[in-house]
Amino acid sequence: MSLLTDHDLYLFNEGSHLKLYERLGSHTRVIEGTEGTNFAVWAPDADKVFVMGSFNDWDKTSLQLYPRGQSGIWEGFVPTVRHGDAYKYHVVSRYHGYNVDKADPFAFHAETPPRTASIIWNLDYEWHDQDWMSSRAKRNSVHAPIAIYEVHLGSWRRIPEDNNRWLSYREIAPKLTEYVQEMGFTHVEFLPLTEHPFYGSWGYQTTGYFAPTSRYGTPQDLMYLIDYLHRHEIAVILDWVPSHFPTDDWALGYFDGTHLYEHSDPRKGIHKDWDSYIFNYGRHEVRSFLLSSAMFWLDRYHIDGLRVDAVASMLYLDYSRKEGEWIPNVYGGNENLDAIDFLRRFNAEVYRDHPGIQTIAEESTAWPMVSRPTYVGGLGFGFKWDMGWMHDTLQYMSHDSVYRKYHHNELTFRMLYAFHENFILPLSHDEVVHGKGSLLGKMPGDRWQKFANMRLLFSYMYAQPAKKLLFMGGEFGQWAEWSHDNSLEWHLLQYDSHRGLQKLVAALNRTYRHERALHELDCDPAGFEWIDGSDSQQSMLSFMRKSKGVDEIIAAVFNFTPVPRHNYRVGVPRRGYWREIFNSDSKEYGGADFGNLGGTDAQDVAWHGKQYSLSLIVPPLGAVLFKSSNE
Repeated sequence: MSLLTDHDLYLFNEGSHLKLYERLGSHTRVIEGTEGTNFAVWAPDADKVFVMGSFNDWDKTSLQLYPRGQSGIWEGFVPTVRHGDAYKYHVVSRYHGYNVDKADPFAFHAETPPRTASIIWNLDYEWHDQDWMSSRAKRNSVHAPIAIYEVHLGSWRRIPEDNNRWLSYREIAPKLTEYVQEMGFTHVEFLPLTEHPFYGSWGYQTTGYFAPTSRYGTPQDLMYLIDYLHRHEIAVILDWVPSHFPTDDWALGYFDGTHLYEHSDPRKGIHKDWDSYIFNYGRHEVRSFLLSSAMFWLDRYHIDGLRVDAVASMLYLDYSRKEGEWIPNVYGGNENLDAIDFLRRFNAEVYRDHPGIQTIAEESTAWPMVSRPTYVGGLGFGFKWDMGWMHDTLQYMSHDSVYRKYHHNELTFRMLYAFHENFILPLSHDEVVHGKGSLLGKMPGDRWQKFANMRLLFSYMYAQPAKKLLFMGGEFGQWAEWSHDNSLEWHLLQYDSHRGLQKLVAALNRTYRHERALHELDCDPAGFEWIDGSDSQQSMLSFMRKSKGVDEIIAAVFNFTPVPRHNYRVGVPRRGYWREIFNSDSKEYGGADFGNLGGTDAQDVAWHGKQYSLSLIVPPLGAVLFKSSNE
């Protein structure tokens, strides 16, 4: 008896099947008292398809699968084949005498690279995160504090005395959870944990769209890690890569002797930047495959968010291509209409079935309404990375303080577009690799200035309206550029300056989470107001953040020079006491304790168009936050 119904075949060929992982691939079953495994694979231009594996000494032609009508699917039941057996499909194409051994596109588990076979695996697991799942919508809301710790699992922490090996999913669970809790982050975002043959791709060259990498353990081990984080009230975001896939001959590419998953024309089907294939988003079965993959991680792994990599490369037909290297759409434009339709469908479907999750776009252009609903013409994502803020801010911070007054607009420009999307401010892995150096290494000046600038950068980031993302190692000022083959430089925490920076990030996370004015209106212009964005001569910046109902207001003041500012006046809308709730120059964080003795009273001196004002001490290369409440 087939797992595939006629309705399954219809939905698959229509591009509307969202649960293909329940039908295609390998599934252990009992049929008429006989235990075995059902295999099903899509290969419409195959002449024959066989399954081979550890159960038949890898004989290529002894176990044949059979076509299911005109669907392009080949299937069959093989007795005695069980959970844990390794296998591949031997595909004999109709064309060119092409014969190839392929891993299963729908496999739940795979051999550890460099081995490439699929493994029959069940996904049985007893979850203990019911409380989290029932409440996560509130934790993922645009009105909630979202502070994301971006992690590459294999290099977060290694064991040098054990041949520099990485931690397994189960080993890392308590360690990572405890650290994230101590640091105050709300979410963990993993660089892709989907199976990938080349470790140096960090997971972005995905081959296992339904299989977590076996480098760190089994599928149940990953479920344990996610479950553990959830039980400690930490959300999990997974990087998901529908933009391209590698060209390895045993994987998705040229699957049945034709360009099945990818475009046949290299002007549409090849990413020259990554030497990888581009999915054919207009093919119905490919859409079913990708939509089912997204649903799979949400359904079976309880993922709280999917961050979609390289969205810009999907949206533009001429992405990273010269004239003559791309084909316009039917209207003569450079928009990839099939990819646009796919992304809208993806967002509509996942939010319909999992309203408590979030989708996040890494989109580096000015494409409009990326994080606006599909019903108003948007792409439907929940959030978008603000790559412009990242670029402008790091460029500004790299300038010597003497010259910053000439680049003031690099700080202020963001506020012209800050509420066009629901933004996340990313200081991500991309900024600390490929010769770019570490975040700390980008800061100008001597050692004191570098650390003060880092404290200032993080303080400015957390005060800005938007959600936050920080890649591992940045929080304690790693000196070296990130290396996926090595552990983070945890030994640096023996030094006061690094330990102080780490304490500052933890304090910023606590402040951001506790103060409603710093997160409730992150994506609403009502939550932000300039005090003075034009003091370029002194390289000073000040603004207010507001809570809903404006019952709480925070005034944020920044000094981007190493010169302390005494009696620096900023206008405020309220009289009374303004409590200093954060000072980046605190001795606890490695500073010199320039400050305002815990706060100051507003004076009846009109300033910056406000009826009252504060006279402040603003520390060198420092940030201070003051709070006023209607109590």
